[in-house]
Amino acid sequence: MSTVRNLRGSAAIVGVGTFGNGLSPGFTDMELLARSAYTAVADAGLTMSDIDGLCTASVGASMWPMPVIEYLGLNPSYIDGTMLGGSSFIAHLLPAMQAIHSGQCSAVLVCYGSAQRSSAFGRREMGQVRRFLDPQPYEYPYEPMLPLSAYALATSRHMHEFGTTREQLADVAVAARAWACLNPEAFAREPLTREDVLNSRMISDPLTVRDCCLVTDGGGAYVLVSAERAKSLPKRPVYVLGNATAVWNRQISSMHDLTVTSAKQSGAKAFAMAGMKPTDIDVVELYDAFTINTILFLEDLGFCPKGEGGRFVEQRAIGPRGTLPVNTNGGGLSCTHPGMYGIFALIEAVRQLRGEGGDRQVKGAKTALAHGNGSTLSSQSTAILGTEETL
Repeated sequence: MSTVRNLRGSAAIVGVGTFGNGLSPGFTDMELLARSAYTAVADAGLTMSDIDGLCTASVGASMWPMPVIEYLGLNPSYIDGTMLGGSSFIAHLLPAMQAIHSGQCSAVLVCYGSAQRSSAFGRREMGQVRRFLDPQPYEYPYEPMLPLSAYALATSRHMHEFGTTREQLADVAVAARAWACLNPEAFAREPLTREDVLNSRMISDPLTVRDCCLVTDGGGAYVLVSAERAKSLPKRPVYVLGNATAVWNRQISSMHDLTVTSAKQSGAKAFAMAGMKPTDIDVVELYDAFTINTILFLEDLGFCPKGEGGRFVEQRAIGPRGTLPVNTNGGGLSCTHPGMYGIFALIEAVRQLRGEGGDRQVKGAKTALAHGNGSTLSSQSTAILGTEETL
């Protein structure tokens, strides 16, 4: 009997690429996507003619795979345009593995690009598009500052229920910046202190501007092939050991508990597929759209008990030289966040397992977890990755 457990290690990421992360005036979403896609395919030792599978998604275009196929000159036998927000590009993993395993395709390109920072079509306009494409009847009539106010609500509840402090939230941002200072690709590399975060401009109480992710341009891509084929390609393969996605709600007002996300389910399933547990993970890459995200996901994924996330992150425990390396590229808080961040968490996990982290490299890393989050704690997708030694 075939199960997802049988897919453990059956596919590997063999190429990754980024382009234009930060501020890239003059580039469109498609151009940023294409530059990163060509970089990833070349990194894999392949050409675009080798690609017969495509996964992609966009906030502003519901039929995005079609223009991407046209622009890249592809003729894929496998196409996935599932849009789950920022978790999409991690959620694309398991269906792509199934397509490769079945013989439907042999090389899948997963790609994304957004000129959100430099585009004339800015945040206000994007918010209007989201309201049209994705109506939320119980929230939009009250005109909340979404997504920020939704995360502020979850933050306030976590603080009330567990005693989490603004200082602990600030420690998440400080740790991310400390990693970013070691990453030449990071957009924000100026030193950041706990006091800087606490004294920065309040945006939606209790979250300040430094509790919030960046708004940048950028593109990211990766290539997935079978484990067997990966052996013949030039770069060290990074195997997909586990992957799962879960959705419990769309609107944050429909969450049963503002302090528990469906990462609890996606994480448990991904760990079960991998045959691993949190203590087996060397590097953790989390979707940190806001500082509360890191705390919630550390709890829900099992790295600490529920309610202990604030105390877990205190005093740079997740930063360089901390007890658990988290968001080693600087995350969405300090590295890049072009609308959707999930693909960049996965790319950083791959680079760490390849030993390509430079000054931020986690010594001896053999396993990594990459976790994506979509919209207002709405979708969660978890991937467990490993080197050849973990098969």
